[in-house]
Amino acid sequence: MIIFKHTGNFNNTEKFFAGSRNVKVRNVLETYARQGVSALARATPKDTGLTSDSWGYEISVTRTGYSITWTNSNIVNGVPIVILLQYGHGTRNGGYVEGRNFINPAIKPVFDDIAENLWKEVINL
Repeated sequence: MIIFKHTGNFNNTEKFFAGSRNVKVRNVLETYARQGVSALARATPKDTGLTSDSWGYEISVTRTGYSITWTNSNIVNGVPIVILLQYGHGTRNGGYVEGRNFINPAIKPVFDDIAENLWKEVINL
């Protein structure tokens, strides 16, 4: 037989969970998703500007949490142009265009903001 005994109460735990119901997670994520789109658009190499203007986002809700996926809709002949810009690509005449790592540096400040501000929300509930 296992017996648990405790003193005190769960007031702080109950207060935390009650407060967390009031946090509008989707609204907060919308703000960061738009920040990400803006940062990615500014950082995307521009020739015609079509790729930089093609950023968007999707917010997904699962049983275990939320996620933001940034998307780019500029696709030519089935190839996402943003991938060619990021990682590089071969050319028709056998040459190679080196990629430019612009996505990671552009989105890192947004990730840092998310981590910092959501943590503040959690500890202030």
